[in-house]
Formats: sequence, C-alpha cells, structure tokens
Amino acid sequence: MDNWNLTSVGLVLIGCSITVAGTIIAALLLGISIGIAPYLLIITALLIVMSAILIIYGDQKTNAG
Repeated sequence: MDNWNLTSVGLVLIGCSITVAGTIIAALLLGISIGIAPYLLIITALLIVMSAILIIYGDQKTNAG
C-alpha cells in the first residue's frame, strides 16, 4: 500500500464519487426528499471530472518516465 500515485488516488476518488452520486439518485427515486441533492450531484460530477484528469495525468507521468 505504499505505492500510491496520482492514478491510484484518482481511481479511489472516482469510485467513491460514482457511489455517492448513485446513492443520491437512488434516494431521490425512492421519494426521499433531499434539499441539497442538486448541489451534491454537481459536486460529485466535478469530482468525477477532476478524478479523470488525475488518472490521465498520472498515467502519462508514469509512462513517460
């Protein structure tokens, strides 16, 4: 576990973000009222984009040298 790099962090972050977004959407589909759900979904979408950038950047950095 001591070999954490940008790609590993990005993969964990993207997995957690997708799980949180799915949980919020499932709660909304079940009829549970969440007042800040749109803001939480926007934040998770931004985290997913940032994670994808981390994965791409970390992978290029690892393959380059």
